Amino acid sequence: MKKRITGIVLGLGMALATAAHGAGDPKAGQSNAAVCAGCHGQNGAQPVQPVYPKLAGLGETYLYKQLQHIKAGERQIPEMTGLLANFSDQDLLDLATYFDQQQTPIGKANPDLVKKGEQLYRGGNLASGVPACAGCHNPQGLGNEPGGFPRLSGQHPDYVVKQLKAYRAGDRSTGSMSQIMMDVASGLTEEEMEAVASYVSGLH
Repeated sequence: MKKRITGIVLGLGMALATAAHGAGDPKAGQSNAAVCAGCHGQNGAQPVQPVYPKLAGLGETYLYKQLQHIKAGERQIPEMTGLLANFSDQDLLDLATYFDQQQTPIGKANPDLVKKGEQLYRGGNLASGVPACAGCHNPQGLGNEPGGFPRLSGQHPDYVVKQLKAYRAGDRSTGSMSQIMMDVASGLTEEEMEAVASYVSGLH
Protein backbone atom coordinates (compact mmCIF):
# COMPACT_ATOMS: atom_id res chain seq x y z
CA MET A 1 0.00 0.00 0.00
CA LYS A 2 2.84 2.41 0.78
CA LYS A 3 4.21 2.07 -2.78
CA ARG A 4 0.73 2.73 -4.14
CA ILE A 5 0.30 5.85 -2.03
CA THR A 6 3.77 7.11 -2.94
CA GLY A 7 3.03 6.73 -6.63
CA ILE A 8 -0.24 8.61 -6.33
CA VAL A 9 1.40 11.38 -4.32
CA LEU A 10 4.19 11.87 -6.86
CA GLY A 11 1.75 11.93 -9.73
CA LEU A 12 -0.50 14.42 -8.02
CA GLY A 13 2.39 16.65 -7.10
CA MET A 14 3.33 16.97 -10.77
CA ALA A 15 -0.26 17.45 -11.91
CA LEU A 16 -1.12 20.07 -9.31
CA ALA A 17 2.08 22.03 -9.81
CA THR A 18 0.35 23.68 -12.75
CA ALA A 19 -2.77 24.64 -10.74
CA ALA A 20 -3.88 28.25 -10.74
CA HIS A 21 -2.25 29.03 -7.40
CA GLY A 22 -2.10 32.73 -6.73
CA ALA A 23 -4.62 33.64 -9.46
CA GLY A 24 -7.47 34.34 -7.06
CA ASP A 25 -8.54 37.76 -5.78
CA PRO A 26 -8.91 37.69 -1.97
CA LYS A 27 -10.91 40.94 -1.90
CA ALA A 28 -13.43 39.51 -4.35
CA GLY A 29 -13.46 36.32 -2.31
CA GLN A 30 -14.21 38.23 0.88
CA SER A 31 -17.20 39.91 -0.74
CA ASN A 32 -18.68 36.47 -1.50
CA ALA A 33 -17.72 34.86 1.81
CA ALA A 34 -20.80 35.99 3.74
CA VAL A 35 -22.69 32.93 2.56
CA CYS A 36 -20.05 30.75 4.24
CA ALA A 37 -20.07 32.49 7.63
CA GLY A 38 -23.33 30.94 8.78
CA CYS A 39 -21.60 27.55 9.17
CA HIS A 40 -17.87 28.24 9.07
CA GLY A 41 -17.83 31.39 11.20
CA GLN A 42 -16.18 34.75 10.66
CA ASN A 43 -13.27 34.44 8.23
CA GLY A 44 -13.84 30.69 8.17
CA ALA A 45 -11.99 30.36 11.46
CA GLN A 46 -14.68 29.45 14.01
CA PRO A 47 -17.29 26.97 12.69
CA VAL A 48 -20.61 26.99 14.52
CA GLN A 49 -20.44 23.21 14.93
CA PRO A 50 -17.32 21.08 15.53
CA VAL A 51 -18.19 18.80 12.60
CA TYR A 52 -17.84 21.74 10.19
CA PRO A 53 -14.29 22.47 8.98
CA LYS A 54 -12.19 25.51 9.67
CA LEU A 55 -11.54 26.98 6.22
CA ALA A 56 -8.97 29.54 7.36
CA GLY A 57 -5.49 28.70 6.10
CA LEU A 58 -6.64 25.34 4.75
CA GLY A 59 -4.77 25.70 1.46
CA GLU A 60 -5.77 27.49 -1.74
CA THR A 61 -5.29 24.56 -4.11
CA TYR A 62 -7.16 22.15 -1.83
CA LEU A 63 -10.03 24.56 -1.15
CA TYR A 64 -10.45 25.41 -4.81
CA LYS A 65 -10.65 21.77 -5.86
CA GLN A 66 -13.12 20.92 -3.08
CA LEU A 67 -15.36 23.86 -4.00
CA GLN A 68 -15.34 22.64 -7.60
CA HIS A 69 -16.27 19.12 -6.51
CA ILE A 70 -19.08 20.42 -4.28
CA LYS A 71 -20.52 22.71 -6.96
CA ALA A 72 -20.49 19.88 -9.48
CA GLY A 73 -22.27 17.59 -7.03
CA GLU A 74 -19.31 15.21 -7.02
CA ARG A 75 -18.82 15.72 -3.29
CA GLN A 76 -22.14 15.58 -1.51
CA ILE A 77 -22.54 17.98 1.43
CA PRO A 78 -26.26 18.44 2.21
CA GLU A 79 -25.71 21.75 4.04
CA MET A 80 -24.11 23.22 0.90
CA THR A 81 -26.69 22.06 -1.63
CA GLY A 82 -27.23 24.85 -4.14
CA LEU A 83 -25.06 27.39 -2.31
CA LEU A 84 -22.44 27.49 -5.05
CA ALA A 85 -24.79 27.18 -8.02
CA ASN A 86 -24.36 30.80 -9.12
CA PHE A 87 -20.62 30.97 -8.43
CA SER A 88 -18.30 31.06 -11.43
CA ASP A 89 -15.03 29.16 -11.45
CA GLN A 90 -13.25 32.45 -10.77
CA ASP A 91 -15.56 33.07 -7.81
CA LEU A 92 -14.55 29.71 -6.36
CA LEU A 93 -10.87 30.51 -6.81
CA ASP A 94 -11.36 33.92 -5.20
CA LEU A 95 -13.04 32.28 -2.20
CA ALA A 96 -10.26 29.73 -1.87
CA THR A 97 -7.63 32.47 -1.99
CA TYR A 98 -9.44 34.58 0.60
CA PHE A 99 -9.91 31.78 3.11
CA ASP A 100 -6.38 30.51 2.65
CA GLN A 101 -5.04 33.90 3.74
CA GLN A 102 -6.95 33.92 7.04
CA GLN A 103 -5.44 32.95 10.39
CA THR A 104 -6.24 29.52 11.77
CA PRO A 105 -6.84 29.32 15.54
CA ILE A 106 -5.05 26.38 17.16
CA GLY A 107 -6.95 24.06 19.46
CA LYS A 108 -5.71 21.97 22.36
CA ALA A 109 -5.11 18.25 22.09
CA ASN A 110 -6.40 15.83 24.70
CA PRO A 111 -3.31 15.09 26.87
CA ASP A 112 -4.36 11.45 27.15
CA LEU A 113 -4.23 11.03 23.37
CA VAL A 114 -1.12 13.05 22.51
CA LYS A 115 1.38 10.19 22.67
CA LYS A 116 -0.62 7.85 20.46
CA GLY A 117 -1.65 10.65 18.12
CA GLU A 118 1.89 11.89 17.68
CA GLN A 119 3.17 8.39 16.99
CA LEU A 120 0.60 7.92 14.21
CA TYR A 121 1.09 11.39 12.77
CA ARG A 122 4.87 11.23 12.66
CA GLY A 123 5.54 7.51 12.28
CA GLY A 124 2.35 5.87 11.06
CA ASN A 125 1.60 2.27 11.97
CA LEU A 126 4.00 -0.20 10.41
CA ALA A 127 1.91 -3.21 11.45
CA SER A 128 -1.23 -2.02 9.63
CA GLY A 129 0.60 -0.31 6.78
CA VAL A 130 -0.60 3.19 7.65
CA PRO A 131 1.94 5.82 6.53
CA ALA A 132 2.88 8.87 8.58
CA CYS A 133 0.51 11.81 8.11
CA ALA A 134 3.47 14.20 8.23
CA GLY A 135 4.70 12.91 4.87
CA CYS A 136 1.89 14.70 3.03
CA HIS A 137 0.56 17.21 5.56
CA ASN A 138 3.88 18.63 6.81
CA PRO A 139 5.56 17.93 10.19
CA GLN A 140 3.81 20.98 11.68
CA GLY A 141 0.51 20.11 10.00
CA LEU A 142 0.74 23.10 7.63
CA GLY A 143 -0.14 21.06 4.55
CA ASN A 144 1.52 21.08 1.15
CA GLU A 145 0.20 23.80 -1.16
CA PRO A 146 1.89 22.66 -4.41
CA GLY A 147 0.69 19.11 -3.82
CA GLY A 148 -2.82 20.19 -2.80
CA PHE A 149 -2.67 18.57 0.63
CA PRO A 150 -4.65 20.55 3.23
CA ARG A 151 -3.52 22.05 6.49
CA LEU A 152 -4.46 19.91 9.49
CA SER A 153 -2.99 22.09 12.23
CA GLY A 154 -5.78 23.56 14.33
CA GLN A 155 -8.57 21.63 12.62
CA HIS A 156 -11.36 20.51 14.95
CA PRO A 157 -10.97 16.82 15.89
CA ASP A 158 -14.67 16.05 15.37
CA TYR A 159 -14.40 17.15 11.75
CA VAL A 160 -11.20 15.18 11.19
CA VAL A 161 -12.75 12.00 12.60
CA LYS A 162 -15.87 12.50 10.49
CA GLN A 163 -13.79 12.78 7.33
CA LEU A 164 -11.60 9.78 8.17
CA LYS A 165 -14.72 7.68 8.67
CA ALA A 166 -16.15 8.96 5.39
CA TYR A 167 -12.97 7.97 3.56
CA ARG A 168 -12.95 4.54 5.21
CA ALA A 169 -16.58 3.92 4.26
CA GLY A 170 -15.98 5.12 0.71
CA ASP A 171 -18.49 7.95 1.17
CA ARG A 172 -15.83 10.51 0.29
CA SER A 173 -14.26 9.27 -2.90
CA THR A 174 -14.18 12.31 -5.19
CA GLY A 175 -10.97 13.02 -7.07
CA SER A 176 -7.72 11.12 -7.31
CA MET A 177 -6.49 12.46 -3.96
CA SER A 178 -9.32 10.67 -2.18
CA GLN A 179 -7.79 7.30 -3.01
CA ILE A 180 -4.80 8.15 -0.83
CA MET A 181 -6.99 8.87 2.17
CA MET A 182 -9.27 5.91 1.52
CA ASP A 183 -6.21 3.65 1.69
CA VAL A 184 -4.96 5.37 4.84
CA ALA A 185 -8.31 5.38 6.64
CA SER A 186 -8.95 1.72 5.83
CA GLY A 187 -6.03 0.82 8.10
CA LEU A 188 -7.05 3.00 11.05
CA THR A 189 -9.10 1.91 14.03
CA GLU A 190 -11.60 4.35 15.50
CA GLU A 191 -9.33 4.80 18.52
CA GLU A 192 -6.46 5.73 16.21
CA MET A 193 -8.68 8.17 14.33
CA GLU A 194 -9.62 9.91 17.56
CA ALA A 195 -6.02 10.07 18.74
CA VAL A 196 -4.54 11.52 15.55
CA ALA A 197 -7.49 13.93 15.14
CA SER A 198 -6.97 15.23 18.66
CA TYR A 199 -3.24 15.55 18.07
CA VAL A 200 -3.55 17.66 14.91
CA SER A 201 -6.02 20.02 16.57
CA GLY A 202 -3.20 21.28 18.78
CA LEU A 203 -0.35 20.81 16.31
CA HIS A 204 1.64 23.89 15.31
